[in-house]
Amino acid sequence: MPSLPFPLTGLPKDEVLRRMRALREDDARWREGKTFSLVYFAGDEVSAMAREAYGEFMAENGLSPMAFPSLRRFEAETLAMCASLFHGDAQVAGTMTSGGTESVLMAVKTARDWAKAERGITAPEMVLPVTVHPAFEKAAHYFGVTARHAPVGPDFRADVNAMRALVGPHTVMVVGSAVAFPQGVVDPIADIAALAREKKILCHVDACLGGFILPFARALGRAVPPFDFEVEGVTSLSADLHKYGFAAKGASVVLYRDAALRRHQFFTYTAWPGGLYASPSMTGTRPGGAIAAAWAMLHHLGEAGYLAHARQMLKTTDALKAGVDAVPGLKVQGDPPATVFGFGSEGLDCFELGDAMEARGWKLDRLSGPPPGLHVMVTPAHARIVEPFLSDLAQCTAGLRAGQPAPAGSAALYGMAGAVSGTPELDAFVRDFLDGLYQVE
Repeated sequence: MPSLPFPLTGLPKDEVLRRMRALREDDARWREGKTFSLVYFAGDEVSAMAREAYGEFMAENGLSPMAFPSLRRFEAETLAMCASLFHGDAQVAGTMTSGGTESVLMAVKTARDWAKAERGITAPEMVLPVTVHPAFEKAAHYFGVTARHAPVGPDFRADVNAMRALVGPHTVMVVGSAVAFPQGVVDPIADIAALAREKKILCHVDACLGGFILPFARALGRAVPPFDFEVEGVTSLSADLHKYGFAAKGASVVLYRDAALRRHQFFTYTAWPGGLYASPSMTGTRPGGAIAAAWAMLHHLGEAGYLAHARQMLKTTDALKAGVDAVPGLKVQGDPPATVFGFGSEGLDCFELGDAMEARGWKLDRLSGPPPGLHVMVTPAHARIVEPFLSDLAQCTAGLRAGQPAPAGSAALYGMAGAVSGTPELDAFVRDFLDGLYQVE
């Protein structure tokens, strides 16, 4: 990394902000509804609420509830409201975290420590559908848990019989998604939880993506199968407030069936000369702004607000899915019940199609598969882009079928990834890419 001189003198606020805004010019155009991941934009009014609430508590630190009892109350009440949303009783307990990855890390760490304390298991394993979020792989790597991967069925949902075959004497947890990121489907949580009960192990539901849309979709009459604490055998659940909860980043919750299980998440150290140290989750400092803004958003929108946003997003999703299926050769994958879906193509390179759409300003995540595809995550911002998106999609598809060359982009990389997926060579290539991101231009 080349040296960059440390600033000798400060710049006026207006100049600092001018430079920052100039650097933003090449960022994804999420306000225009042209980005289908990463940002969950529910409009300027909702964003302003989150921003103001965050700013009110920007300096406070959630590490010390004794110093900041307001944050303790915000977190406790946010957890209680979320437990209610997910059919939890008064015994359900949890913590807030910085995001879905930390929530998943905590659930896996809890399962590991529970199994060691209760079962004497020192070489823990967990059984996962291949479609679960890579955060579980990160947790396995960090915490010394072996991940056993089960295939999914033709409907892209977890194959519970395949999961059963992988459960062994060292298995501490099975996992299902609601919704799974690639195709937006809900795994058969009731069957996975029944397997966990039979084997007397834990069952985690990763609802980081779907947790704050599925309950409202069901209330609006959508066929959403049971996925949360109403399912006997579900012992923990994660859900991100900063996704479809529309809170400020980073805010997530990890909830447990009872406080006794949550205790395995905590870290304490009482031999430090600096005093008694207790941390509920991975991080030490916990940004007070994120905790406060999550509490504020739940109160600001309430059930009526979330239902209104869900109604609009589901209508937009229905139109987009129908439009995709109407393009010759394109098809939505599986039967996603909410606002996330993937689509693929027969006889067309999806990655080249993604590059063609990106040349027109659309940002679509690539699904490496199998089968390969493109990924759509719908927010309120997408209500106004249905027609232009589908028009560009039809034109790009027709152009590629007619032999027009695809713009240079990710197609070559993803084509290579499909050929060497999961190999040390591809991992090394991606690490090199990460190294390059930290070069000063």
